[in-house]
Amino acid sequence: MNAAVLADGWLEGGAEGARNALDRYWQRVSHAAAFSPLQRSPLDRLLGRWTLDTSPAYVAMDLASRLLSPYDINPAGFNPLRRILAESIDFDRLSRSPIRLFITATSVRTGRGRIFRNGEITPDVLLASACLPTMFAAIEIDGEPYWDGGYAGNPTITPLVRESDAHDTILVQINPPERKEIPRTATEILNRLNEISFNSPLMKELRMIALLRQVADPGTGEGTRWAQMRTHRIRSDMLAEFGASSKLNGEWDFVSMLRTEGRRAAGEFLDTSADDLGKRSTADLDILLAEC
Repeated sequence: MNAAVLADGWLEGGAEGARNALDRYWQRVSHAAAFSPLQRSPLDRLLGRWTLDTSPAYVAMDLASRLLSPYDINPAGFNPLRRILAESIDFDRLSRSPIRLFITATSVRTGRGRIFRNGEITPDVLLASACLPTMFAAIEIDGEPYWDGGYAGNPTITPLVRESDAHDTILVQINPPERKEIPRTATEILNRLNEISFNSPLMKELRMIALLRQVADPGTGEGTRWAQMRTHRIRSDMLAEFGASSKLNGEWDFVSMLRTEGRRAAGEFLDTSADDLGKRSTADLDILLAEC
C-alpha cells in the first residue's frame, strides 16, 4: 500500500508529492482507527507501551480468532481500507507511473504467489496483498481467492532484477529476522511463528539469488543481470521492541514515531553506505549460502 501511494504521489509532485501523499494516507488510516475498539489500555499507556497486549478488545479478538473465522465475524467482508485506498490513489494514473510496482498476493488454492504490475493494481489487489487470513476473508481477483503476499514472497525480488534497469536493490526489513528472547506464552509463540513464516520466503529467495550469482554466466543477458545485482539493507533494531499487537495500533503519535525512526534508519544507511550505491553491495548474500 505504501508503494502504491508513493508511486501515485510522485506523479503529482515528485518526492514532495510522494511524501505528502503518504502523510495524507496515514492520517486517513489513523483517523479511521480512532473509531476502532482496538485501543491501548490505560495500563499500556501508563507503562509507555505501544502494544495492545492488555486491551480488552484485543484480548477478546485474539481469543475469538482461534474459534471463529472472518467469515463468521464479518460475513459482509467490510474493510475500511478499501474506501481509504480509493480516496488516496488515482489508479488510472498509477497504471502510467514510471515507478514500476510488483505487488505480491498468495493464491489460497495453490499457495503460489501472483505478481501484480502497475496496470493490474486496484484497491482489491492492495487489500489482497495484506490480507491476513485470521482477520479478513480472502480477496477474490479474477475469480481466485488471495491472502497476504508475504506467505509467498516478502517481498518478491526476482521481478525487480529481471524487469528493472536498476542494479541496486535496497531491502527495508520490517519483521525482525532475529529475536533474543524465547517466546513462552501461546500468543508469543504464534506471533514468532508468523514472523518466521513471513521472513522465510525472503531468506529462501536471497539464498537462491546468491547461488544464481555464483553459477550464472556473466557474459549472457540473464547472467549479466544477476552478476551486476547489488544488495543493501535498511533495518531498525527498535522494531524488535514492539509486540505483534502494535501492528494494530493506528494512533497518529505511533505512526509518526515509526516514520521518524524510519527516516533515522534511512539516514544512517546513507551516512555509511551512500558512496557504495551504484558500485558495490553492502549486504553480503554469500553469508546466507554459508548458513544453508
